[in-house]
Amino acid sequence: MQGSKILVFATKGTSSNEEKRIIELLQNFDIHIVAFSPNQKFYSYLEILQQAKEIKPSLVVMEGTGIFGGLACLYLRIFKGIPFVFSSGDAIAPFLSLNYPLLLPFTLLYEATLYRLCRGFIGWTPYLVGRALTFGAPRAMTAAGWVHFERSLEKLAESRKTIRTDLGIPENAIVFGLLGAIVWNQRVNYCYGYELVKAFQQIQRQDIYVLIVGDGSGLKILKELADTNLGNRIFLTGIVPLEKVIDYMAVMDVASLPQSVDGVGSFRYTTKICEYIAARLPTMISQVPVGYDVCEDWVWRLQGNKPWGSKYISEIANLMENITESEIHQKKEALPKYIPHFDPKIQVERVTNFIQDIT
Repeated sequence: MQGSKILVFATKGTSSNEEKRIIELLQNFDIHIVAFSPNQKFYSYLEILQQAKEIKPSLVVMEGTGIFGGLACLYLRIFKGIPFVFSSGDAIAPFLSLNYPLLLPFTLLYEATLYRLCRGFIGWTPYLVGRALTFGAPRAMTAAGWVHFERSLEKLAESRKTIRTDLGIPENAIVFGLLGAIVWNQRVNYCYGYELVKAFQQIQRQDIYVLIVGDGSGLKILKELADTNLGNRIFLTGIVPLEKVIDYMAVMDVASLPQSVDGVGSFRYTTKICEYIAARLPTMISQVPVGYDVCEDWVWRLQGNKPWGSKYISEIANLMENITESEIHQKKEALPKYIPHFDPKIQVERVTNFIQDIT
């Protein structure tokens, strides 16, 4: 094959956690990173083509599935003969159809075309790998993600005390929390954290607090829902630096990992699982495959197919109303200290072998 460099970009954007992920996975190769701006997608598309023309890469690797990034990969594959690999944490068509249901036939065509014309696929979960192979990907493998910043138990305890004091959360409070992108979905009227605030509104206990870390279009709506409890028993921090994420997780006693039991949520692991484990944080989870395959006695598996549905929210409210310190301690003791799925060295080695074999 011509050239020796691998051209790499992430459709989530330059300096994003996803760009960081793919760069680390490809650390054993000579890579050329193309800056991608989610706010200037067409310009980024043209930049990918220009950079490919200049460096003549042997392979293009895309993290993400954004349309303009995908079109660049397809153009280079069809018209320039440059193969591509892409990596994704979502089932493309079901995810896009959340906001654009009428476009489902087109998003299915886009997804199937990416799979069929790629040289290989790197899925964040084995479920996505299975989907890729079913749609025609010639090769596929799993790289689930990992924790970028770890903490000792002593450091976690220190962060818990310091941040609780800064926020005004009592030492004996039981904190239900979540970290994620707080993006409002108008079609289903939901964003991460909505389930926690709505469940909180149903309880009588006074020692239950809520901490939601993250930013996005749903933050304003969550603030309105929190009403007079905002800043008193419901805390919305907005975005925090990536290196501080695990410190804020240490503040929590129970984490929320809400995923819909459907073609979107059922395919996911989400990187938060390994972060919650690193923070020694018991977790509430939907009854999705990962809740059985990876999560064991350290989780509560809640009924309800939709995190925005009344059944799921009532399950959280019931847990909030009845949870005990003893139960939390028991779940913490069941947390694993190590899960090979989330070992970065293992994943880098696997990706290295995969790329070498398919090129």
